[in-house]
Amino acid sequence: MIEFRIDRRSGVAAYLQIVQQARQALLLGILVPGDRLPTAKEVVAATAINPNTVLKAYRELEREGLVEGRRGLGTFVLDSASISDRVRESPLRAELADWMRRAREAGLTYEDVTALVDSAREQYFDNQGS
Repeated sequence: MIEFRIDRRSGVAAYLQIVQQARQALLLGILVPGDRLPTAKEVVAATAINPNTVLKAYRELEREGLVEGRRGLGTFVLDSASISDRVRESPLRAELADWMRRAREAGLTYEDVTALVDSAREQYFDNQGS
């Protein structure tokens, strides 16, 4: 199951961070059709954000056709959610995983790695988005 992380210093609204992390998990195959997202209560317990923020993120994911809320059961990834084979099967994924392992062994924190990745992405992709 995915665990959402909220970076309060990022300047990005918490609900958008959840949406972005869910999209990324879909692209990488971490979330697959049929998977259940954590309940709002579980996300609140892990992140200390308002339950309405979680619900807003889940509504956005549902609006995009990526998930479906089932009353009394939870929120589930839909079969129609597009998972990019190009991303999931890229040899670059293994290289990046190796780099992440080495960064962690070198003592870099989650925030350090995020800053490095953000900086490189801005340099090479010029804020092109997806």
